Amino acid sequence: MLFVSYEFIAFLCLVVIGYYTFFKRFQWQFLLFVSFLFYYLSGKEYLIYISGVTIAVYLTAIRISKLHDGLKEKKTTLDKQGFKNEKKRVGKVQKRWFCLGIFIALVLLGIPKYTNFIIRNMNFIWSGILGKKAFNFVDLLLPLGISFYTFKSLGYLIDVFRGKYPAEKNLAKFALFVSFFPQLIQGPISRFDAISESLFEKHEFSEKKFIRGLYRLLWGYFKKVVIADRIMTAVVTIIAEPEKYNGGFAFLGIVFYTIQIYADFTGGIDITIAIAEMLGIKTEENFIRPYFSKSIKEYWNRWHITMGNWFTEYVFYPLSVSNAMLFISKSARKHLGKNIGKRVPVYISTLTVWFLTGFWHGAGWNFIVWGLLNGLFMLISEELKGFYELFHRFVPIKKCRLRIYDALCVMRTLFFVSSVRMLDCYGDVGLTFKTYFSIFTVNNWHLIGKEELGLDAVQFAVVGVGVIILFAVSLLNRGGDLRDKILAKKALLWYTGLGALFIVILVFGAYGMGFDSSQFIYNQF
Repeated sequence: MLFVSYEFIAFLCLVVIGYYTFFKRFQWQFLLFVSFLFYYLSGKEYLIYISGVTIAVYLTAIRISKLHDGLKEKKTTLDKQGFKNEKKRVGKVQKRWFCLGIFIALVLLGIPKYTNFIIRNMNFIWSGILGKKAFNFVDLLLPLGISFYTFKSLGYLIDVFRGKYPAEKNLAKFALFVSFFPQLIQGPISRFDAISESLFEKHEFSEKKFIRGLYRLLWGYFKKVVIADRIMTAVVTIIAEPEKYNGGFAFLGIVFYTIQIYADFTGGIDITIAIAEMLGIKTEENFIRPYFSKSIKEYWNRWHITMGNWFTEYVFYPLSVSNAMLFISKSARKHLGKNIGKRVPVYISTLTVWFLTGFWHGAGWNFIVWGLLNGLFMLISEELKGFYELFHRFVPIKKCRLRIYDALCVMRTLFFVSSVRMLDCYGDVGLTFKTYFSIFTVNNWHLIGKEELGLDAVQFAVVGVGVIILFAVSLLNRGGDLRDKILAKKALLWYTGLGALFIVILVFGAYGMGFDSSQFIYNQF
């Protein structure tokens, strides 16, 4: 069941009505039921994966937490040395349960997502040795949102293992945390301690809060069906024929896909957060105006924030201070000097994180190369900070009243992240680089205005106006959420604004022949 479907709209209406009326006394239990119903209706064969991850992580976390509680009780009965020995023993047992939970969750993620990738690479190696393929591909469909709920579960298990909070003893409550239906498709990747309180507590209906959420819901649909699904037609047309649509068309493809993925992904997150808000549940923000970023690092602090935080806390920090990294750092200082030696662990940890980030996004070398390029250029940018500071001492461009330098930094950053994202579009690494460099070598820019690319002038005008509205709203939100300014006015204005936004979506949404109100791009992850 897609968010962009009449079935989902009907489903959501029934959920909201039931939540605040018939099941008011059992709200979180009702949400658990509808979350699994949503997943069942989206693909009943996938229930085994989400159920397997939920049960495996729940049981191992409970065992880890019980061992921790048992150790606390023994602290008063054992002497110092005895407690030290017991703590060491318990730590080893906890680690075994922890590793078991991680292993099961990753296997359940890896089987549907990475099996054919492994087979493809094994066949490539095998054919180079024996001249023939050794393994057949497996017919496996990727369960909806498996990467998101797996990472939510792993983050919870790691937190319990670290002793950040005790394991949730109620299996049903933990199952709701994993399966909460708005977040199943594309996040945010919530943490248990951040969402559990509002997820399980009782909520009274508030007209103002409901309208606030409804505004964001419609805003998400505006982004998705008015902009993303419409411009997708042109993106698909360009990507489908790279030999024909290279050069200037490839650059146009970068621009169009930059618009599409922003409107698509942020639109989906708006819908997710809006549904939670309408139900009284607080979730984390996942985007904070990323296209206003002046550096790659800043961009990734604003784009898909919960994913970045997950990798930072659960991969980068533990890896960078691990015994292996301390050994590498010590060796690097000895042979390469103190300045370089102390940076080596950061280099390795950063590139490891970005390798895994790419691999998380998709089972293909294009995603891995995409991740590594982001990590590499982020490191280069950080290393050049000293040069930038020296440059600005002699060239005071930052002091320009028109903020020209800031604008140039924003355009540079946006061009880089958008260029690298071509690897997502074309899939094949070689084809991507070939098409990208054709921008600078093929002179066909004069043909751009002669190709419709699946859209006529009116459709392009709708996209253009939509993008201008997006930009304007982003600027207005810098001074505080625009919804709060609207809700500070009289109720008549609330409903007038909602009605106007609904009509715009109804009239200008991409429906009918030539358009595909498709699933969100991040559904595939």
